[in-house]
Amino acid sequence: MLQGKTALVTGSTSGIGLGIAHSLAKQGATIIFNGFGNADDIRHIQQQTETDYGVKTGYHNADMSKSKEIADLMAYAQQEFGGVDILVNNAGIQHVANIEDFPEEKWDAIIAINLTSCFHTTRLALPHMKANNWGRIINIASVHGLVASAQKSAYVAAKHGLIGLTKTTALETAQSGVTCNAICPGWVLTPLVQTQVDARAEKDHISNDEAKKALLAEKQPSGEFVTPDQLGDLAVFFCSDAGSQVRGVAWNMDGGWVAQ
Repeated sequence: MLQGKTALVTGSTSGIGLGIAHSLAKQGATIIFNGFGNADDIRHIQQQTETDYGVKTGYHNADMSKSKEIADLMAYAQQEFGGVDILVNNAGIQHVANIEDFPEEKWDAIIAINLTSCFHTTRLALPHMKANNWGRIINIASVHGLVASAQKSAYVAAKHGLIGLTKTTALETAQSGVTCNAICPGWVLTPLVQTQVDARAEKDHISNDEAKKALLAEKQPSGEFVTPDQLGDLAVFFCSDAGSQVRGVAWNMDGGWVAQ
């Protein structure tokens, strides 16, 4: 379905980003990986993806908090692969603290990586997409782009902002073959969430499994984690012809979190 298309997935060396990259590769898309990690591990991810799905891959280690490095990433995509057809803005970080205790540098970093980077990748990807009259921009927001939780001020602000950017991008591309949508996952058992599970288990002196159940019980009525594969399949739908008139949505996949 996506043969001949190049997909850039930021923050794709683990977790949700890696799951989405695999789903797009399964449909034949060339994949540009981005993220931090051991060079051998990243090369293994590339080789495995190439072998499993018969697609080309690339990798760029741009720090998504730095606009210059984002520009280098997009230039690399243009030079090596002819441009980005599918842009998945997934890179994200988290910090938890009350507002009055929130470190300024953590606020700045979260806004930069979770929101501002998406502006930079989008502005640099759009000319190629518009020239081809086809493109898909998929912003990985969060249920925290729709509802708030205490102690996550920067993350909630960034994800709400990302949904606003999604809607504006969708309106500006509405009469073209370019679409822009946001996916809003609930709890997904990524390394980021596992650290929260570990902290809860230690604080409450309970097992890791009990900590997972307690975490889910607070917010996610299904009692089950969303999986990266499920999010990847939704991204594939957005890229399909069936998704061509889905524009500017914030699609929550959250086990019923925001239905409450």
